[in-house]
Amino acid sequence: MIRVLVVDDQALVRAGFRVLVETELDMIVVGEAGDGAQAVEEVRRTRPDVVLMDIRMPGVDGLEAIRRIAADPDLAAVRILILTTFDQDDYAIAGLTAGASGFMLKTTDPAQLLHGIRVVAGGEELLSPGLTRRLIAYGVQRRGGATRPGSVFDRLTVREREVVALVALGLSNEEICERLFISMPTTKTHISRALSKLDARDRAQLVAWAYQYGLLDASAQL
Repeated sequence: MIRVLVVDDQALVRAGFRVLVETELDMIVVGEAGDGAQAVEEVRRTRPDVVLMDIRMPGVDGLEAIRRIAADPDLAAVRILILTTFDQDDYAIAGLTAGASGFMLKTTDPAQLLHGIRVVAGGEELLSPGLTRRLIAYGVQRRGGATRPGSVFDRLTVREREVVALVALGLSNEEICERLFISMPTTKTHISRALSKLDARDRAQLVAWAYQYGLLDASAQL
């Protein structure tokens, strides 16, 4: 069973997610929280596999809750899926950097959300394609056009940077293999080395940094 914790400041929203999740035979809602502080307490109490995390909440918000959960080594197995809206691009990036495993829009089709929970529970990152494209445009607009990637990516080889850029665009390992004409072991090695060199917790952090430091702009030809 995939154990899910639902975090949102609106009781009606939490109730809707609970009903959706509990229609699935392989999922169960183990708790709810209405703010970030309560979310951290519930995570420690229930040890869910996946937290559906709202961002904008009164008091302790979702970003701070993510930071607190990610900083606790006892909660390393907990995966966090941010549920965001179109006007929360900065929050999505900040959430991924803080330790979330992915983000989706609250308007996502129910079947896609359930699929997303399973993906995140399985240890993979999850990026909404629509929001990914929006983030690319948003990042370019904020920087006034293409810029050289920040020095953080100077630690990577050219091929590693290409792989990270494709990860940030939402491509799977299989798709990266096809795009770059490399084997699966080679793809996994490049990703593993990038994670190590950048001291990134997971692929989701690679994505966040790719947007923050302009790597996608420099790799637009991909």
